Amino acid sequence: MNNRPRPLSLQVAIERLPLKVPFRISGHVFDGVDLVVTTIADGTCAGRGEAAGVYYFQEGAAEMAAALEAVRGDVEAGIDLEDASGLLPPGGARNALDCALWELEAQRTGWPVWMLAGVGRPRPLVTTFTLSAESPGDTALAATTLTGARAIKLKLTGDDPDLDAARVMAARAARPDVWLSVDGNQGFTRDGLDRLMPSLSAARVALLEQPFPRGREAWMMDLESPIPTAADESVQSLTELEALNGFDVVNIKLDKCGGLSEGLAMARLARRRGLGVMVGNMAGTSWSMAPAYVLGQLCDVVDLDGPAVLRSDRDRHVTYADGLLTCADDVWGAPDVRPARRPAMTELDVLPSSQSRSR
Repeated sequence: MNNRPRPLSLQVAIERLPLKVPFRISGHVFDGVDLVVTTIADGTCAGRGEAAGVYYFQEGAAEMAAALEAVRGDVEAGIDLEDASGLLPPGGARNALDCALWELEAQRTGWPVWMLAGVGRPRPLVTTFTLSAESPGDTALAATTLTGARAIKLKLTGDDPDLDAARVMAARAARPDVWLSVDGNQGFTRDGLDRLMPSLSAARVALLEQPFPRGREAWMMDLESPIPTAADESVQSLTELEALNGFDVVNIKLDKCGGLSEGLAMARLARRRGLGVMVGNMAGTSWSMAPAYVLGQLCDVVDLDGPAVLRSDRDRHVTYADGLLTCADDVWGAPDVRPARRPAMTELDVLPSSQSRSR
């Protein structure tokens, strides 16, 4: 970016947003999401960032807010996107900071974030809609209710392979038409997954996400899976992606890696390594989905349904229709005034567009 750092003001707020209904995954039940929201302003322009943090690292809103307050002096002395990664480690606090700086840069330059990132004009994206780990009957009902969905992800728990199998078969019977994936959220043992695998194949599951605990990546190396596998908890950041083996797809979440800047770098690296690329979310409002939507333009699999499970969203928000996610420029990352001249291209402009797999 071309603007020199200038003094800034930093605002940090915590918000608690309830879910429509409790949401169950392996080892956790959520009834709401705690968010940290940052605003960074220079007196003329301002940018916003939002983060839910990484729950399995005990990164809550209070912890993220404290981390941001600890670097307030550095931020307000004047930083830009190149400086931000050195202030905080990967995680939700850096995500909130990084995304706010992206929107601030859009305001300053007069160009939307997607153009600054070089991803091309955004297009609507097929997004998965995630179902909580409930009884097979409730799973079937929920799948049927998602009438417009083209892709559904089913949370499994791993503690009862027969029950998980029943959930999967119920979802497939209710929606024979959808692209279907499952997410173990680290809940499976090797034996449990072996018992479940025939049912996953029979149900035409297209993607198996994070079956084993973080730290047990070696279990993936000799796993004979007929279904492509995705790493979620097993890969947080660019450094961990460099060492990742045994998976076919990497799930990039801005809360994990620390923002759009690192998310874009991870997508580039994943492509170079021949991996599929997925963008996910740790829940949040449209202010969380909007920067992830920019990254989603480069991804094969998109899982950005966070606002769909909330009781309320931002006044200007993403939209879901016919199984597609659309995010207008005015939700986040758009300038007030656009200059006459296009900014310099970034490295991403020379990359091929996402080779999205058919769903």
